[in-house]
Amino acid sequence: MSKIYVVLTYTGTVLSRFVKLFTKGEYSHVSISLDENLEEMYSFGRINPYIPFWGGFVQESPHYGTFKRFYKTKTKVYAVDVDDYQYEKIRRTIYNIHSHKDAYRFNVIGMFIVPFHLQVKRKNYFYCAEFVKYIFDISNIEIDLPEIVRPMDFDNIVGFQEIYSGILREYKI
Repeated sequence: MSKIYVVLTYTGTVLSRFVKLFTKGEYSHVSISLDENLEEMYSFGRINPYIPFWGGFVQESPHYGTFKRFYKTKTKVYAVDVDDYQYEKIRRTIYNIHSHKDAYRFNVIGMFIVPFHLQVKRKNYFYCAEFVKYIFDISNIEIDLPEIVRPMDFDNIVGFQEIYSGILREYKI
């Protein structure tokens, strides 16, 4: 058995406040991590911490990039048990996307129409919640998520074990 980690965050930026307002959730972003230190954490988000609308596939960390810049980022971290096959599938899928990240784009339109219960699917386009859901789907991890997914849909899922809630920069194992 292995573990992966689902990381919900709220930075307090203008964009995150907008997402929070329309999704009615406590958190505005979701990432997936392959390790409990959150050093191998991935999502679709800001490529540059200073430019909110230039997004794509990103490797994130509490210690650099957007989360370093917004040091009061709120978070909730969940541990998820997966079998070794699922873990390897997740790892390979993420590394493959990372190797070809120039072929992937941030789904800006998709993110902005979620509040209207609409969806735009385009190959290799994701916003954060779509990406994490895709990783779960492709790895045959069955969790109850809606087709039009928001970051808060990952909160309080049966089988997810909350291991931390607080300020991201204060997260320690």
